Amino acid sequence: MQWNDKGSALLLAGALLALSAPFAAAGAAGAPALPGSPRAGIAAEPADGPDPIDFAVVVDQSKSLADKDLARETEAAALLSQGEISERSRATVIGFGSSEKAGQSPVREVCPLLVADAAGREALSECVQKLGRRDEARMGPGTDFPAAIRQAVTRLTGAAPAGTSKPAVPKVVFLLTDGRLDVADSPEYGTDRDSRQANGERRLTEELARARAAGVQIWPLGFGSAIDRAALTAMAGGGYRGACSDIPGSAPKMRVVGTSAEIDKALQETFAAARCARIAHGTVGKPPADLTVTIPPIATDGSLTISKHDPKVRVTYFDPAGRQVPARGAFDGSVFEVSGQDGPVEALRVKNPLPGRWRVHIEAPEGHRDREVAVRAIWQGRLRSDVTLDPASPRAGEEITVQARMQTRRGVVITDPRQLAGLVVTAEMSGAGFAPVTFRLADDGRAPDRKAGDVRFTGRLTVPAGATGELKFVTRMAAPGITSDLRPLYARTAEGPRTVVAGLAVDRVTVHPGGTVHGTLDVTNEDSAPHTLRLALKDVTPGAELALTPTTVTAPPGRSTRVAFTVAVGGSTPQGELGGQVTVVDTDGDLVLDSDYLDARVVAPPTWWERRWKEVAGAAAALLLAAAFVGIRIAARRRRRDLTGLTLELGREGRSLYALTVRRGQSPGGVFAFTVDEPYGEPPALRRIRGGTAAASHVLRRTGGGDLLFRPRGGPQVSVRTGEPIALGDHELVVRGGRVEPVATREFPWSRRTRTPRGQAGAPGEGGGRRRGRGTGEEARGGGGGTGYAGSGPGSGPAAGSGAGETAGPGAYDDNF
Repeated sequence: MQWNDKGSALLLAGALLALSAPFAAAGAAGAPALPGSPRAGIAAEPADGPDPIDFAVVVDQSKSLADKDLARETEAAALLSQGEISERSRATVIGFGSSEKAGQSPVREVCPLLVADAAGREALSECVQKLGRRDEARMGPGTDFPAAIRQAVTRLTGAAPAGTSKPAVPKVVFLLTDGRLDVADSPEYGTDRDSRQANGERRLTEELARARAAGVQIWPLGFGSAIDRAALTAMAGGGYRGACSDIPGSAPKMRVVGTSAEIDKALQETFAAARCARIAHGTVGKPPADLTVTIPPIATDGSLTISKHDPKVRVTYFDPAGRQVPARGAFDGSVFEVSGQDGPVEALRVKNPLPGRWRVHIEAPEGHRDREVAVRAIWQGRLRSDVTLDPASPRAGEEITVQARMQTRRGVVITDPRQLAGLVVTAEMSGAGFAPVTFRLADDGRAPDRKAGDVRFTGRLTVPAGATGELKFVTRMAAPGITSDLRPLYARTAEGPRTVVAGLAVDRVTVHPGGTVHGTLDVTNEDSAPHTLRLALKDVTPGAELALTPTTVTAPPGRSTRVAFTVAVGGSTPQGELGGQVTVVDTDGDLVLDSDYLDARVVAPPTWWERRWKEVAGAAAALLLAAAFVGIRIAARRRRRDLTGLTLELGREGRSLYALTVRRGQSPGGVFAFTVDEPYGEPPALRRIRGGTAAASHVLRRTGGGDLLFRPRGGPQVSVRTGEPIALGDHELVVRGGRVEPVATREFPWSRRTRTPRGQAGAPGEGGGRRRGRGTGEEARGGGGGTGYAGSGPGSGPAAGSGAGETAGPGAYDDNF
């Protein structure tokens, strides 16, 4: 055996006590009675609060325990002091070794069986500390299983406190050991070592038989490197084999813990199996971190357990809605209580938890962040069965259909069949004149079940011919983690033929708080007198605000009638499936005629965007179209006003002296400003003025209608026709051409220069032709409809005919380029 692992067993013992909270304080809600107990088979309505559990944690404290493990023993004691235990639960802690000489005892009951009320929890917190102070004078170093099991069984089956009645509750022993019996040095077992071991094995068999007869389960957890698996298996099988459920896997069995890292996982899975609970494993991380674990909708009681190892780790809890929940108290329909905040294991017990992914935020100061923290959820579901009977008031010998729908204590109607995997649902019918009849309800789509997987369990049977008076139906559920609901349904047998027959149908709809659910009532009255029928709601989801209209209906004699009714859903009704039924009762004899499920799902009211998004989208589309139209109009107007491609030609007496072409981007807003430079001794030149309409400039503009206007410097504005000269001082100005679309491939190095050499004008060129003039030569392009001029002199330059030319002399570059 590895003694360090034996110390881990002590930690596990304390952790088991701490983890009893989910079931004793919360998760034990509705723990079913063991078969053979006084309450087994009784169809009584269970209490809504948690049921108790009696359990003993029995820890092997033989000589294998090393001194260094005493600290872990103290840690386990801290876990117990912080463990949340039901006010009605009882717990005891027993250490055991052997008795080998005078003054020694094989067992040491460090905590007697205490009721875990406020005073009992304080007493448990103190007495468990004795586990960390081993007294070798009072306990031997061997391993006396018979004595340990006898002590635990006696305490769990002993008399109840004075003045109280002993409830029938599950009784469980968690035995932490390596499974190796060692009584070779205990004189009470015989005169020599061999006979002592043989007698010890025989007595162990006897004690296990006693535990089995008393209904006490044995759940061994093995530690160490030399575990006797056969012995552990025999102890699990030797105790009481009745399980908390008929589902395989819930009967006692042994569990081996290989390493210390597996302790937390092992203890929670073992406790969950023993209590027919379920476990959800979450994430692992070192602080600071956010861990998550998911609680399903079927859970009604549970606990989030955080194995933090270091008390310095601080934990904050957030529900699936992202809200921080209180450490203690009620919040949004749930009840919370945190324990173990100053210990190595912390737990958040939740009654009626909100289903979904819970977030656990962990923080720790520097020097306390090296241990991994794990979160898990242990939970149970205490479901209510919402039952309908068709016909609602059967006659003897008539075939009936029973249908059950499941919902939680919180009112959540279960709609996912995967959450009820392995669930077995039965119903029992009892009454006067016949022996009780048990039949199964199924959700398999086979008649009489209408649809497989809709989480409505249906069964059919015939009312015995001898049935008279009252009938009682009780549904039972069996599955790990799910507690049976024994809530009864009462009916009465009808006598003679029916004179009034009614059928209800409720619409299956999605509705918002404040909305309405519709339904119809079809009634046939074959009596000679009218009948008054009463409509009512029953088994409604807690917190739902429902109003049924109308509540009374008159069925005229001798004919059939259809009546529409509504169920108004109040504004504060919780979201989710609505639980409940609509029933119709004939007031003449108070006879239930029919009932139907309230099939509606309440969802959040639509937001402003959800209600108006179509209108907003339509308006946005209209605005976009309008904006596009306006943009097109503006762009068209801008194009009409654009002066790009126009050439301003300055001439005198039929000779072209200078030409300046308006380039892209040089006429913002349809305005082009320029001036005439006349340097001394040089020919005049045109020069663009940047930045608009300076007072010292000439301005050419085009209107939105496409008309050209020219305002000479200091003169009035006049209209301009292309190709017609305008007087400009001693010169003439001719505007030629039109808009020229830019072509990127025409960007040649020489195309960015706009002057021709000063010199004599060349002869007019022919339209569409070019000739190279002499001089420093620059290009002049014909724009069509006129005479192009090109300068002459040294060098050469092209000239274009039949159009406006563009020339530039030396030094007269357009400063835009």
